[in-house]
Amino acid sequence: MKLDFLEPVTAGKGPWASVYATTGPIDEASATRRELSWRELCQSLGEQGADAATVEAVRAALERSSPDAEPRALALFASEGRVVLEHPLTRDPGRPDATWSALPRLAPLLELAGQEPSCLVARVDRSGADLELHDTGRGTDVGEVEGRDWPLHRAAAGDWSVKHFDASVENTWEENAALVAEEIARTCEAVDAELVVLAGGARECRAVRDELPVELREVTTISEHGGRAAGADTAHLTADVRAARMDHVARRTEAALDRFRAGRNASGRPDAAVEGVPAVVEAAQEHRIDTLLLRGTGPDLHREVWVGDGPDQMAVRRSEAHLLGAESPHSARADDALLLSTAAAGGEAVVLPGDGEDGTPAGGVGALLRWPLSDEEKAAQR
Repeated sequence: MKLDFLEPVTAGKGPWASVYATTGPIDEASATRRELSWRELCQSLGEQGADAATVEAVRAALERSSPDAEPRALALFASEGRVVLEHPLTRDPGRPDATWSALPRLAPLLELAGQEPSCLVARVDRSGADLELHDTGRGTDVGEVEGRDWPLHRAAAGDWSVKHFDASVENTWEENAALVAEEIARTCEAVDAELVVLAGGARECRAVRDELPVELREVTTISEHGGRAAGADTAHLTADVRAARMDHVARRTEAALDRFRAGRNASGRPDAAVEGVPAVVEAAQEHRIDTLLLRGTGPDLHREVWVGDGPDQMAVRRSEAHLLGAESPHSARADDALLLSTAAAGGEAVVLPGDGEDGTPAGGVGALLRWPLSDEEKAAQR
């Protein structure tokens, strides 16, 4: 899961109010329950020591949230009298939760916001395509591309002139496919989409896929549902998009695990991956975490660490945090501190399945590292 959306939080200053809440659906009974829940969340923040301005900012953000939006749950992070980040959740948090702490309570986001990548869907026909971004909730229109609209259809006869005309039709299809592919590549970069799903006729979709850059072609799938025509099958297309996103998560998770197992193997590169809170905290101090690995049932996720104002001012002991420049270290959960530090350093995070018996990190905390330490660096640490 990319963590760049956390930039407003990594740049902010605590302490933090972290709220996970349901915003819908809307009917008289549920609206009353929702408002009561929000009132209880704000009251809880006040009882935990949150300042009145921050509590009021959270209350206002909850009240202006749309009950008709999809998905119908969100996370809020507020500090110093303002909400710094609102992020939609793809899963209902169940019991709403509000926490006032030195660091934002980020770990639940990994599962509640989902690890599924954003996906660009192109509804393709011979003349062009309509583009949608599937991220959280329903697809959002992000543009269209229109190619030449003539000639698009072959003639019925078979003499020389018709064959010449058919060749022109083929040229039109190829030109339009290239235009669609070019726009897909541009839009993927603009909206940071990691996957592409092409929907429409098999031939048209294959023609577009063949024109895509190699790196996009490798993450592109074709759906036989939901083309560009009016009344196209949207429900089955949505299911195909969901399946593509889930498959991508599974493959990415397994790839991360493979790298982790190889990296901690003493016969390979033991400094390419680390496990356990002390080793991962040390990697965070050095800005070396490429991918943070967290197993949801890991016993060390809530282990205490000590943090300062900077994301690299983190240690397993309070005295060590002082040595890193933290004037007044605060106690924090290991998973929240490591997520904040990884996000600040431009890294990613992956939630791992299992109970630790399948090669996942000890204690539920591990990391893939950006580069191995040089011999000089290793000697300096000894």
